[in-house]
Amino acid sequence: MSSAGVSEDVATENRAAGAAGEAPVNPTGRVLGASLTGTAVEFYDFYIYATAAALVFGPLFFPSHNPSLQLLAAYASLGVAFIARPIGAVAFGHFGDKIGRKSTLVASLLIMGGSTVAIGFLPTYETAGWLAPVLLCLMRFGQGFGLGGEWGGAALLAVENAPRGWKGRFGMFPQLGAPVGFIAANGLFLLLGLALSQDDFVRWGWRIPFVLSAVLVFLGLWVRTRLAETPAFARALQEAPPERVPLAAVVRQHPRALIGGTFAVVSCFALFYLSTAFILGYGTTTLGYGREAFLQVMLGAILFMAVGIVLAGVWSDFANPRLVLMTACILTVPAGLLMAPMLGSGSLFAIFLYLSLALFVMGLVYGPLGAFLPSLFPARVRYTGASMTFNIGGIIGGSLTPMIAQVLAAKGGLMPVGLYLAAAGVISLVALIPLKPLAEN
Repeated sequence: MSSAGVSEDVATENRAAGAAGEAPVNPTGRVLGASLTGTAVEFYDFYIYATAAALVFGPLFFPSHNPSLQLLAAYASLGVAFIARPIGAVAFGHFGDKIGRKSTLVASLLIMGGSTVAIGFLPTYETAGWLAPVLLCLMRFGQGFGLGGEWGGAALLAVENAPRGWKGRFGMFPQLGAPVGFIAANGLFLLLGLALSQDDFVRWGWRIPFVLSAVLVFLGLWVRTRLAETPAFARALQEAPPERVPLAAVVRQHPRALIGGTFAVVSCFALFYLSTAFILGYGTTTLGYGREAFLQVMLGAILFMAVGIVLAGVWSDFANPRLVLMTACILTVPAGLLMAPMLGSGSLFAIFLYLSLALFVMGLVYGPLGAFLPSLFPARVRYTGASMTFNIGGIIGGSLTPMIAQVLAAKGGLMPVGLYLAAAGVISLVALIPLKPLAEN
């Protein structure tokens, strides 16, 4: 179907909605732009923290005579956001299912962006002592809290406005915010590394990406405030009042979807944080590659993640999201087994090939989630259900993964880390087997 066909479908649904007294369908370009732009901003914010944690946060905020311990402490601070994410999912999911998707998404973006900008002005340990890492972790909590409400809302914004047969392709747009945000974040760090001396980068250059987040947040807010509420939420309100406590309804009425959906995303987070945060830190310390050279390799490889997301979104509409996810989980196993021989080859090109493979598989497992997780829950509790599964799965699959991988690599090399990744793929595959989308989607 062409873009003109999509526009015709939207126009037809608008006329039908108007006749029924429902909220009109948002214009296609505005929906896709808002879902992509918002998540790109959110993931940019999230990734600049992960990049800074791998490159400079250890010595600046967690001083130690052991560089490995510094890196471990910086990776541990990454986990603070994963603790905050399910709390944000509960809070934003509650209001997203009671008052609507639009205003909740605006609030999540403000909290996430404000926390990110504040990190750019924090004092370091040398200036403020123990208060510096405390403030850093507090702002990291704010990032996680905001992102906890971001992904579910952006996914619903896309799929609840999608014409029939287009949920996979609409649902891939918030997922594309991940590689866009990653490229913007790491690309900016790369430019700063090339333009500044190492001393200047460590003293003040790392702050620039955090401060510049203010511009991106303003752009995201401008796009999102121009949207109307989604038709699915409007219909749900017409049918019955919202649930008094959406989380309680999800736990009581949809336990299989909640538990299964949570473990279904474990491989996605394990793939991403091993392929980015862990490998970046490992490559620039243990393997001894230069920061700029390694960032260039990662920037090239992340394009394969975008390709995987697009392929998965299209494939989901012609098959189904669950099939695509199960295939990607199976491919995660060889991706894990190839980690040690390819990363330990001594060749930067082999590392690029491995990262391209791992991130392509990550795109395949990430791309269908925007359509699949919302399909497990009815519209009345969909914001809460999709957000909880995504973010609790993030804790299990991603929160401590870089730190655990660092410990495993220090004791046994890369092979145990690869087996860890393969195990994550098996866990998600098993979780997907009993899961079926609701007929009402």
